[in-house]
Amino acid sequence: MKKLHLVLLSILSSILLSLPWYQQFSGILLIIAFVPLLFIEDSIYKTRADNKSIVFYGYAALTFGIWNILTTYWVYNAALIGVIAAVLVNTFVLTTTIWLAHFTKRKTSERFGNFALLVYWIGFEYFYLNAEISWPWLNLGNGLAKDIKLIQWYEYTGTLGGTFWILILNLLVFSILKQYMSSKRIRTIVPNVILFSIILIFPIIVSLYIHTHYTEKGKEYNIAVIQPNIDPYNDKFGGMSHAQQLEIMMHLADSISDENTDYVIGPETALDNSIWINNLKENNTIQTIKNFVTDRPRINVVIGIDAYYRYSENEKLSPTSRRIGNSDVFYDAYNSAIQIDTSFNLPIYHKSKLVVGVEKMPYPKLFRLLENLILNLGGTTGSRGTQDYRGTFKHSSDETRIAPVICYESIYGEYVTEYIKNGANFIFVITNDGWWGNTPGYKQHLNYSQLRAIETRRSIARSANTGISAFINQKGEILNCTKWWVPGALENTLKANTEYTFYVRYGDYIGRIASFFALLAILYTLVQVLINKKSID
Repeated sequence: MKKLHLVLLSILSSILLSLPWYQQFSGILLIIAFVPLLFIEDSIYKTRADNKSIVFYGYAALTFGIWNILTTYWVYNAALIGVIAAVLVNTFVLTTTIWLAHFTKRKTSERFGNFALLVYWIGFEYFYLNAEISWPWLNLGNGLAKDIKLIQWYEYTGTLGGTFWILILNLLVFSILKQYMSSKRIRTIVPNVILFSIILIFPIIVSLYIHTHYTEKGKEYNIAVIQPNIDPYNDKFGGMSHAQQLEIMMHLADSISDENTDYVIGPETALDNSIWINNLKENNTIQTIKNFVTDRPRINVVIGIDAYYRYSENEKLSPTSRRIGNSDVFYDAYNSAIQIDTSFNLPIYHKSKLVVGVEKMPYPKLFRLLENLILNLGGTTGSRGTQDYRGTFKHSSDETRIAPVICYESIYGEYVTEYIKNGANFIFVITNDGWWGNTPGYKQHLNYSQLRAIETRRSIARSANTGISAFINQKGEILNCTKWWVPGALENTLKANTEYTFYVRYGDYIGRIASFFALLAILYTLVQVLINKKSID
């Protein structure tokens, strides 16, 4: 192929990969999105005597670079350095992953190279979901988030099952087209067409059956969410007083709740007036909400707070602790959720999947000196503190528990299942998506909550500062939602499921299996390299 043709194919793949992340397009496009790039890879493989593998690396980098820019450009609204880092790092790791499959193909065979692509890519996505530096926003399975009627089987596989489905269908489409272009005879492609049809249609039929026959499970609870719509840039951290912000939220809570309301949910960092965990009960803001629930004893308020913890003199410091000025006093800053009810308890959960370069410096023990370079969207510098377990909040009058999932945490499937294993019957997502502006970002984020509902079969109540706040049922359907950048409040009745899905029990088992075979494939490739080198010598 001519270089121009290769470039055009590379761009075509990037466009096909990008469209599913826009609301107007279905994620089904992903089943052909890799095909142009696979033709590039095949062309370079056939001419490997004249083209080194690095040539393919360049075309793949072009594809994935454009894909990242078109789908996550909105990060620049929060931090310019954030979008630059996200695009560069993600492009590098995606390109390296597919290049490694190409390299394996060169050293082994075409068939083994295709197998390597499957296990390398899924293994990479699994690694990326669990790595210290993690940005799995564009994991392929996420691209089907809007097609909930077609992916009800995620309750068995999670999003990595979607990734496997997408990749295997791309390989089959590529094989069918390649065979037909070579032979010009329909008969030669019939077996692969049949196989493609089965792999495409069977999961869809299963999904449609589940979607039609699934019955919501659990006891009903009346839940309200508030959306104060406080501008995160101009009002949230300085333009509007804490008292004014609290007044807006309490007015919304009062307007939407009554004696039958079980929960009122507020957004991420809704309360940010220096709330010290050491003195929670004495805090005026906490007292105001406490008075609100005292008048409505059935209500449990779950809301986001900017929390701080002061270490005592001999207490062990965390890697993220920081000094107060020039004193010998240390503290930690947290992005947290708190439940306020009529009991004496004030349970807190600290967000623990933090955005790299925004909320944390990776490997804090190694890079502590570089923390001053980090912009923290909560208004401070340095890394936020975390906790090592997924805490749940118990209802004040029964055994029902909720998962307080904070913002970025909601894009991690297996991570969210840990709340369910700790007893959560609902998922409450609290977020502040206003940082991204009126872009596809906040819509994508909402869609990812739909994935969590399907995987766990847990109803979701979502409170977003500027939108979109929503209620999502156990099938991943949005029941009702607010508009973007409009203050408001919603109420709905959701059911508290107690059953575990297959995915909750076993998590990202597909990723673990793929990672195992990816390691074997890498070892086999290395052995082939050594054998070939020895034979040449």
